[in-house]
Amino acid sequence: MATSKRLNRRQFVAAATALAGGAILAACGSSAATEAPKATTAPATGGGAATAAPVATVAPAAPVATAAPSGGTAATTAPSGTAATGAMANAAGGKTPAGAINYWHHFTSDTEMKGMERIIGTFKTKYPMVTLTQENIPNANFMQKVTAAVQAKSLPDTLMISADRVNDMVALGAIKDLTDRITSTGLKAQFPDNRWSVGTVNGKIYGVPAFMFVNWYYYRPDFFGEAGIMSPPKTWAEMSDAAAKLTNTGKNRFGFGLRGGDGGEGFVLQVMRAFGSPLVDDKGKPAIDTAKATEGIKLYSEIFTKLKAAPPSAPNDSYAQIMTAFKTGQTAMVMHHTGSLKEVRDALGDKFKTAPYPAGPAGIISDVTPLYNGLSSNIPNDKMDAGWAWVSQWAEVDAEIALLEETGYFPANPAAAMDKRLTGDPIYGAAVEALNKGTIAPQFIGLAGWSKQTVLPAFQKVLLGQSTPAQCVDEMVAGLKKATS
Repeated sequence: MATSKRLNRRQFVAAATALAGGAILAACGSSAATEAPKATTAPATGGGAATAAPVATVAPAAPVATAAPSGGTAATTAPSGTAATGAMANAAGGKTPAGAINYWHHFTSDTEMKGMERIIGTFKTKYPMVTLTQENIPNANFMQKVTAAVQAKSLPDTLMISADRVNDMVALGAIKDLTDRITSTGLKAQFPDNRWSVGTVNGKIYGVPAFMFVNWYYYRPDFFGEAGIMSPPKTWAEMSDAAAKLTNTGKNRFGFGLRGGDGGEGFVLQVMRAFGSPLVDDKGKPAIDTAKATEGIKLYSEIFTKLKAAPPSAPNDSYAQIMTAFKTGQTAMVMHHTGSLKEVRDALGDKFKTAPYPAGPAGIISDVTPLYNGLSSNIPNDKMDAGWAWVSQWAEVDAEIALLEETGYFPANPAAAMDKRLTGDPIYGAAVEALNKGTIAPQFIGLAGWSKQTVLPAFQKVLLGQSTPAQCVDEMVAGLKKATS
């Protein structure tokens, strides 16, 4: 279960301030559209914009079924006079869902938007008396906008909830307890307990699983063959060695696509844990083992600093840069999750393969994490049924398979994971293995702000030769003590 604690007023304000500057541990969409922070300047700490977050407007009467990739809003509009079926009423908790609701999310890529477009289309067919308006907000700005909306009492009706933000959103009072709905509709029994645990705080469930982040890495078997490497690396030591062997400066090719920019903090923390260092103890108190964490940071950073096996741009590279480099053949390996599969497959066809994350001395740390949808704390009572119908729609098999087909995001629903559209595709073998061996990342108040504002810039300094791995870990420890105090 997610670690949590009650906040006094001082701690609440501190949490809100950290949230305004924080972002998800590893980019929630399959692409992080925002530019990476420059490694020469540490991301600013402190609060975000004080202005109230604008609430997406309800679309006019003309039906619109598409989700606009441009960042605008799209709506499904209910034809008047359409009767709801019994199935609709049951899915909504016994009542016919109707009315206008809005939804905030941080999908940005074309593949993500296409997946959501299909889910919106199914929702429109099932619930023709509900008008849905969506607003896509860049992931880096999402919590800033949520924090401002809490202060201005202008939250949307429904919203996306990433795992590392659950505790912080609860502390802010931004999301609604859904335990009774989830239990009474039978939804809870349809998912394993670990699908709910990350979204649970103090015994209350705040989100419905929409899909899973299942980590793996992509590699080019043709490049491996040229370098005489017979199989994909299974340990971090092998990964480092392979990265060096795969690097060919004459061909402008590098062995490893290292993400040192926006979103790279998540990889740093997983490496530290793979080398045996926890982040916090079972009470949410700092528990970093400096020696083990330093060992992990040393190996990981030296792929760039010593072996020169990552592109020169690595300290600033975020999702867009590492994936473009892999798709164009500039790198031979890159770590991400299944959500980028469609993009990679469209670019490379069958010229790539996938493998589970490598193991460290403490084993494989490859976080398998649900992403949730939930209701905001100030959704009006007369919108509750429509809001519930929308967030629970994402947990259904057809919705999860639609998202899988358009993006690669792995289903949270076990029934969807048995679908032949998934089991019939051998590329998902690595994802199934990763799912079976996967870990759940620790969750605690202040995680998002600390990882973004302390972990990432501290690691960037190492990549730039401005700090040592030991100094990097010391900086992380000091920042974690402050974030959890």
